[in-house]
Amino acid sequence: MSLKIAIAQINVTVGDFAGNRARILDFAERARRQGADLLLTPELALCGYPPEDLLLRDDFCATCDRELATLAASLPGIAVLVGHPEKRGLRCYNAATLINDGRRVATYYKQRLPSYEVFDEERYFESGDDPCVLTIKGVRCGVNICADVWEAGAADLARQAGAEVLLVLNASPYHIGKRERRTEVLRQRTASTGLPVVYANLAGGQDELVFDGGSFVLDSQGALCCQWAQFEETLGIVDFVDGQPQPGTIVPAPCLEAEVYQALLLGVRDYLGKNCFPGAIIGLSGGIDSALTLCIAVDALGADKVRAVMMPSPYTAEISLSDSREMVRLLGVRYDEIAIEPAMQTLGSMLDKQFAGLPTDTTEENLQARIRGMILMAISNKTGSLVLTTGNKSEMAVGYCTLYGDMAGGFAVIKDIAKTLVYRLARWRNTVAYAIPERIINRPPSAELKPDQTDQDSLPPYEVLDAIVEAYMEKDLSPREIIARGHAEADVRRVVHLLKISEYKRRQSPVGIRVTQRGFGKDWRYPITNRYRDLY
Repeated sequence: MSLKIAIAQINVTVGDFAGNRARILDFAERARRQGADLLLTPELALCGYPPEDLLLRDDFCATCDRELATLAASLPGIAVLVGHPEKRGLRCYNAATLINDGRRVATYYKQRLPSYEVFDEERYFESGDDPCVLTIKGVRCGVNICADVWEAGAADLARQAGAEVLLVLNASPYHIGKRERRTEVLRQRTASTGLPVVYANLAGGQDELVFDGGSFVLDSQGALCCQWAQFEETLGIVDFVDGQPQPGTIVPAPCLEAEVYQALLLGVRDYLGKNCFPGAIIGLSGGIDSALTLCIAVDALGADKVRAVMMPSPYTAEISLSDSREMVRLLGVRYDEIAIEPAMQTLGSMLDKQFAGLPTDTTEENLQARIRGMILMAISNKTGSLVLTTGNKSEMAVGYCTLYGDMAGGFAVIKDIAKTLVYRLARWRNTVAYAIPERIINRPPSAELKPDQTDQDSLPPYEVLDAIVEAYMEKDLSPREIIARGHAEADVRRVVHLLKISEYKRRQSPVGIRVTQRGFGKDWRYPITNRYRDLY
């Protein structure tokens, strides 16, 4: 007995019902032409994921119902399992409905509703209780949705109800290590149920989240039979013979740097594209962060849609100017230089009386950053292009950034990239095609806001800083546990203190792409007003 299942690894947009429906129809027609019996879509594919508080609107849910009916009437002679929200009275469910011959055959309601990390499904959905088993060409297929398979229970119910194959619809967001973790978890499900698994995942960017695709198939022994590419749409096909998937396409995993870089490209491309921005503006400094951000923007959007602006001050080193000029030459983007010294002098004279008798300090440094932010935002307002900020996770953690200055902009590309990873990505990008002058990578990092300044004047070495931030912020280790790992107590005290007092800044930062298991966004919800001290 044979069954051919197609996986629609698609990039949908939240709220774009007509566009999402058209995409599902396109993949359904392509699957039908390849002889597939069933097309499996990702979780909530019809409305996009995550729809968040749109689900609280009755009109949103009603529109989804109408679109599902329109889709059913339009499908080209193939069964399709569609992810969608479904309102029943006052209750809303995360659902998957099988459509065949123009009608709804069966509907499954998600049983496990995650409310951790970036997820908040208990706010919107009710849990389902019942298994759903579909018979397609004589093969009994159980249905689960994403978090259902991350713990025992829902898959076991499907098996007990007679399932021979497990179909899983997913909108599983990317973070480093997620691909391997998914495979490990699904192998636990196959071990407990004896069921082969077809795992269909969303691919695309939605605000700070990136969904990486990487859909795959495991046989009943947990062996990988198929795996498709990450970070792109694809139509996957798997043949089942006598209940077992046959070996097919397996796209190998890229190296970590390539994987993260692809995630950043997709995040930038979809954020600007889905929000209809015509292009991107980046303030170049001659440093590593703006250099990497510029490369990502060009690779994601094309050089013709990216504009670089260098805004030198009296403290800007000549090598920063020459390296920036060389980089824009290599990448072929529009480049402008706007000196900020006249504005510095004007603001200085305007504030002379206010600052009389007070020493020069970071106030004057921050004015430089704010002048630059104002210039970039003026160009953005005039052209409609979006300013991409260039601050990294290390800086965001300890507040080494200026409100309304280098934090001014619409999208923070490397907000979740630690400084040490910034360097790794820059070096990797140069192996693809040389774009970042070596001197930018090798020189000590500096904000260049006063003479002979380096980042390490104010911060521990980035290798130390990043390790402490990861331990405290991503792994929730206490300061004492971090010290016990071998870090100097003074460094831990300093970094944790800076992290805590910078929360008010982070709340005002632009949304940025999440690539770690915990970023400064949806999954970091610490109070600004907070007197808890965990290290005395």
